[in-house]
Amino acid sequence: MKFTPLWTSVIPVLSFLPSAHAWGQEGHAIVATIAELHLGPTVLPTLCSILNLPDARAQPCSLASVASWADEIKSDKRWSGTAGLHFANAVADHPPQLCLFPGDEGWSGPKDANVLGGIRNTTNLLGQWVQQGSDLSDPVASESLKFLIHFLGDIHMPLHLTGRERGGNDVRVMWGIKEVRLHKMWDEEIVARAIETTPSEWDQPLSPEIERHLHGNEYDRLIRKILVEGIKRTWADKVESWTRCPAPSLPSSLGDDQIVLQPRWEVGDTDDGDVCPWHWASPLHELVCEWVWPKQLDEPPYNENLGPLLQLDTDEYAGKITREWVVEELFAKGGLRLAMILNFIFAPQQDY
Repeated sequence: MKFTPLWTSVIPVLSFLPSAHAWGQEGHAIVATIAELHLGPTVLPTLCSILNLPDARAQPCSLASVASWADEIKSDKRWSGTAGLHFANAVADHPPQLCLFPGDEGWSGPKDANVLGGIRNTTNLLGQWVQQGSDLSDPVASESLKFLIHFLGDIHMPLHLTGRERGGNDVRVMWGIKEVRLHKMWDEEIVARAIETTPSEWDQPLSPEIERHLHGNEYDRLIRKILVEGIKRTWADKVESWTRCPAPSLPSSLGDDQIVLQPRWEVGDTDDGDVCPWHWASPLHELVCEWVWPKQLDEPPYNENLGPLLQLDTDEYAGKITREWVVEELFAKGGLRLAMILNFIFAPQQDY
């Protein structure tokens, strides 16, 4: 793995950027639990030690217990400026009319100070920490690990990949009889629907090895469904590609008489051949442009100040999410990619 230069501190101050809770606590916990279930045998005990969590043989520590920590500490003065690290906002991105990720003008805010840079930085910190053989009680490692767990959830919530209307926080829509913000609808309502519509058959326990990582939560049934019907069956031929990163490549020569203008941001700023948050997030930003951000919001009567609010609890929108297992696939991708990174850092010589 290529380790790029570290920031001067773990997290820069970004208090001017908006805050939000991607996926809410349940969504982050689901991503963390799926990751936990795909860790190598030596990795979870190491993570438990770093996080100072108990690791009993019968009931291992839970990564889900720290998955929302990065949201919870934003009211703490030390971390009050971390909100911008939960997003990737391209300059001038305006889905669905103009889709930039990031485009020639790069990202809003300071260099690398977004969720993609956050994943790169925390991965670097943990990798260097392992290489240096640091004490497992090191608070920098613990904080970096908790941010990394959270950031992998964030990049799989599509509205964290656009800055338009603060990622949909300033857009009101209808979800059934509820008036909600578009962003909150994805954070909470869509996740709740995915849990509620999971058949009760998935309340039945699976193998003891799986069940020891579940803790009697309402969303356990959704995790079981994702593991068996999703990862093992429906997406079995795709799963391996989800965690791959393209090999880094250099631009080809265009001749001596041609000048290539380089954008101020390049893929190599965050991606390499092992960890590639931009590569993973890009298709999800395309989803925002294709349908997550409804084009009707920019058309009469929904774009008028006193016009009605767009109803999204419809077969066309909500039904698509349910039928195509959109949320389930996002959770699966986030969990598997988080597991891949953690296995790579803490057990790089083993295959999983």
